[in-house]
Amino acid sequence: MSEDQPHRFERGTDGPKVIMAGVDGSASSLRAASYAAGLARRQNALLALVYVQPLVPAGASMGAPVAGATAEIAEELAAEIRASAERVKDLWRVRWEFRTFKGDAYTGLVRAAEELTADAVVVGASESAGHRFVGSVAVRLVKAGRWPVTVVP
Repeated sequence: MSEDQPHRFERGTDGPKVIMAGVDGSASSLRAASYAAGLARRQNALLALVYVQPLVPAGASMGAPVAGATAEIAEELAAEIRASAERVKDLWRVRWEFRTFKGDAYTGLVRAAEELTADAVVVGASESAGHRFVGSVAVRLVKAGRWPVTVVP
């Protein structure tokens, strides 16, 4: 780099520092978290596990306590992840954190990756038939072209 070129931050130049995995409790997202944990361990990177709490428009839930349910899911995921990490802590030795964001899955994961300065994003393959019409979160993340994205089946 010459003196007239300013230094620019570039993700992944010295290996990943933060590997982010989106989790929602589905089997594919938990496999993605396991895969990301292996990557983080081998790269000595922080594993950031992210759950995006969906927002439900007012009245759409017809009186059901949806906001409480998504918070409960986040708490259950965090407890499951802590228990799993405790069981394998001597084997894996992975630095990790669990964070929740609110919004639709794609927007929440993008915001999380930006805030965490993620070097890589790992997500599970969609288990929904509806993704054929609106595009899966994984495909949208890949098309964004901002991070290396690994999709785990």
